[in-house]
Amino acid sequence: MSTATDRSNGVDAAAGRNPKRLLLALLGEQLDAGLDRPLRAAAYIEVLEGAGVAGPTARATLDRMALRGFLTRTRVGREIEFAMTDHARDVLREAAERVHSEHPFAPQGRGWTLVTFTVPEDRRTLRHRLRAALTWEGFAPLRDGLWLAPGEVDLAGALEPLRDQLPEQCVMAFRARDLTEFPVAQSVRTAWDLDSIRAAHDGFLATWADPERLAASVPPLSGLTMLVADWLALLRSDPRLPGEFMDDDWPAARSLAAYRARRVEFADGAAHAFEQLAETAGASAR
Repeated sequence: MSTATDRSNGVDAAAGRNPKRLLLALLGEQLDAGLDRPLRAAAYIEVLEGAGVAGPTARATLDRMALRGFLTRTRVGREIEFAMTDHARDVLREAAERVHSEHPFAPQGRGWTLVTFTVPEDRRTLRHRLRAALTWEGFAPLRDGLWLAPGEVDLAGALEPLRDQLPEQCVMAFRARDLTEFPVAQSVRTAWDLDSIRAAHDGFLATWADPERLAASVPPLSGLTMLVADWLALLRSDPRLPGEFMDDDWPAARSLAAYRARRVEFADGAAHAFEQLAETAGASAR
């Protein structure tokens, strides 16, 4: 059985590739494939094992996601089935907009978006989810509870999955533009570590830029799941800063090209695997 650090598949399993992100990637692809129905736990576990996750870890990840309200867990005969909740669909569809974006590393419009928020101390989980949503949209803490993101972020859309949980008026947001007398460059370098962002791109390219490193033994759906999981991690790391803050050799364009090329290579095999899962799910429903 594979482990999270097994490299025998021909794709670095990467110590930082966590099972939750792999499962989110798989669920997102499942939703994109139109397979929005309960699936056997064994189907998810098989794909995750192909991506380097040990079986017990895959089972525990499914159970944790059910406890967090992302999946429902139902016993059908001797089988356990999992299905996405409405909350899961909302989160995955929101993420899919950037995952499939034509320009995933370009700012959304001009200028900057500023956010400040207050969440009660006893609601730490909500605060964590709010911070995670802001980070996904490119925000970084600037100073004294003030968060900054490049461009005109659709904050209402980004926070829609949390709308019913956020206390009224706990979030305040503003649009801003640079003043020549007070350049924002130093603030950008304070809020974001450009070397770490470049390193995230370099790590992605080291795994996915060379098609010769992808062994034929990688199950296509597992390979696609690993690719998308790494892409999600990269998108989370890159805040889409304006080009003037980057050097001429910035790797974002190469990362996008590698992602698209590998996705095409996995597409047919992954689509066939989803067809088989759909047939299995249909037989189970009958």
